[in-house]
Amino acid sequence: MSGPGYEIAFTLYPYRRSPDQDAPHPRRHPVIVVGGGPVGLALALDLGLRGVPVLVLDESDGVGAGSRAICFSKRTLEIMDRLGAGDPMVEKGVVWSVGRVFRDTRQIYEFNLLPEEGHKRPAFINLQQPLFEKSLFERIREAISEGCPIEIRGRNQVVAIDAGEGSVAVEIETPEGRYPLESDWLVACDGYRSSVRSMLGLGFEGRVFEDNFLIVDVTMDAGFPTERWFWFDPPFNRGHSALLHKQPDGMWRIDIQLGWDIDRAEVVKPENVIPRVRAMLGAETEFEIEWVSVYTFQCCGMASYRHGRVFFAGDSAHLVSPFGARGCNGGIQDAENLAWKLALVTDGVADDALLDSYDVERRLAASENIMNSTRSTDFMTPKSAISRMFRESVLDLVEHVPFARALVNSGRLSVPAIYDGSPLSSGDESSLPSRTRPGAPVVDAPTDQGWMTDVLNGRLQLLAFNCDVPEVCTRQVAKSKGIDLVITRLDCARGTLLAERYVGDADQAVYLFRPDQHVAARWINASTEEIIAALEVVLSASHAEGPRDAIVRSAIGS
Repeated sequence: MSGPGYEIAFTLYPYRRSPDQDAPHPRRHPVIVVGGGPVGLALALDLGLRGVPVLVLDESDGVGAGSRAICFSKRTLEIMDRLGAGDPMVEKGVVWSVGRVFRDTRQIYEFNLLPEEGHKRPAFINLQQPLFEKSLFERIREAISEGCPIEIRGRNQVVAIDAGEGSVAVEIETPEGRYPLESDWLVACDGYRSSVRSMLGLGFEGRVFEDNFLIVDVTMDAGFPTERWFWFDPPFNRGHSALLHKQPDGMWRIDIQLGWDIDRAEVVKPENVIPRVRAMLGAETEFEIEWVSVYTFQCCGMASYRHGRVFFAGDSAHLVSPFGARGCNGGIQDAENLAWKLALVTDGVADDALLDSYDVERRLAASENIMNSTRSTDFMTPKSAISRMFRESVLDLVEHVPFARALVNSGRLSVPAIYDGSPLSSGDESSLPSRTRPGAPVVDAPTDQGWMTDVLNGRLQLLAFNCDVPEVCTRQVAKSKGIDLVITRLDCARGTLLAERYVGDADQAVYLFRPDQHVAARWINASTEEIIAALEVVLSASHAEGPRDAIVRSAIGS
């Protein structure tokens, strides 16, 4: 997170003295989240809505300035819907799905990230990170007023940590001095310079790319469409690339490739930024610069996201280049994956082994993101003659040969991970549609009860398509094991989008969904015994075989 002198866009949780600071002994909290960015706030909200008391400690007292992350994916919006925060974000954000790729000044390729119908949410919205965080915070404040056990303490910086077998002890610096706390679990969401990771002496390995990009937010009244525009070798930045995105409130994001050998202090000066922007937008376009930054590509990650009672999520666990919008979206999915597992373990319903699956599944997702981010960066900034020859050949072909379009890589946009090989997946009827196989996230579609993403309510849920399950028996057995199982029947006629995506050529199907809306198991016909066995796998991760690294490697095919 931020340090001294950090510029604040919104002050949301100003420092207030807590009774914990005057307690004679360290107070113990079930879950402490370190970091009040989008990942930390999403995790806290998810846990709080599940009834788990959670304390967020942030060394700042609000949202930092600058747009930073701006592209939020369909899956992130579906998660926000489940948390009750989606509508304000979509209403404020700029909705888009089309991207265009240019070479010099000529368009060579365009794509649509959501060409099919039948989804509640768009492929992406553009929304400045400060506005995203502010919207999350407002939803948290509303949840607190409704009784959710969430607390956020601003200007509370964790300065020491001792992760023991039975608890995690932390020392916290405030404007009024230090005080100690303990927790059952601690989640570090404190960014790529994670102080928690440093204090625990944990590594962060990966690759730094020899390139720099200038980010400029400008306000202007421009006629550009609401699309993602990317240029290879444009006349205003020869030998490099550039990107243009629309944001709310008349603001636009510009990314300009600079190369490796630059003076970072010089390139951000107004007298150097303004000519670059004017060359891109044209001499007649009036604009005002709102924010400027320089970034260097990095693709890094931790070897494990779980260390006993301490977990890492978001940029504290993994870091990718900004192209592809994989950083914040991936972090939100980290939070979603961890929240329900922590809640079930805290409630005593699931085994501690369930928490190991967070590391397995989210390192799988991060591996995919790092791989795709690295490939994007290598394509955009080739570092060898062969790499450059390949890129130029692809760009030569793409206007005329359709197969080459799949090779153009100006930042493959974020997609949710499918947890193939997950220890939480079990029964599968392979004749059902592949896109909704075990490990896959919900695929939205209209149903007779609303959107599919709204039918799934964040609990363990059995969906029966065009059939009944032995409901009374199944629910009784589940309840005897302490499992809160929701059973829902959906009817779908052949030829509908719902049938196409979940039933396929079969007449019926039964799906078990996890609380994070990923498929755990599915059958054409399901008995109570099969359903209970699949539930037990979800709650104990009992059928995982071999070391966790082997599962990840197998899942990503490396």
